[in-house]
Amino acid sequence: MLKVEGQTEACLTLAMTMPKSARPPAESIRMARKELTDEVSRALIESLNAELTGAYPEPGATHFGLDPAEVRDGRGAFLVVYHEGNPVGCGAVRLLDPETAEFKRMYVSPAMRGRGLGRHLVAALEAEAQALGARRLVLETGIRQSAALALYRASGFQPISLYGEYLHSPETSICMGKVIPDGQ
Repeated sequence: MLKVEGQTEACLTLAMTMPKSARPPAESIRMARKELTDEVSRALIESLNAELTGAYPEPGATHFGLDPAEVRDGRGAFLVVYHEGNPVGCGAVRLLDPETAEFKRMYVSPAMRGRGLGRHLVAALEAEAQALGARRLVLETGIRQSAALALYRASGFQPISLYGEYLHSPETSICMGKVIPDGQ
């Protein structure tokens, strides 16, 4: 079982479809809630922003907005993924309204991709959203992020209409959503 530090009810099993030899051992992975302003959070977000800026040089194609208050207790969460004690990924969930939560700032370092960490992060963020009372999840990703699109589709997300700030980047944004099944 993989636990998110600071979260007593959400446990994630390491059931993945990849070969066991490619997976990091469960005991070497942990997730922890962090403040968006913590040094580790800022470093991961800086890496994410650099990657996105390189992939999307078009004006207005990147959406870096996330306020620290949006991911504080009762409104959202910011999680950092650690592998063997090293921070290797992050993600946030924030409430848009009482029943809808949005994933933001999803990132796994390039050297750690393909090991199932993104799936763990999606599951942990979904559990956080459910704990906040959300019944629906939405997110935005870019058209050039094929691995992210595959991860979200495999996690049950389907394309939805652009919303919010993403209405201003229809050439580069894809929005997705899913209903959180009861009893998860």
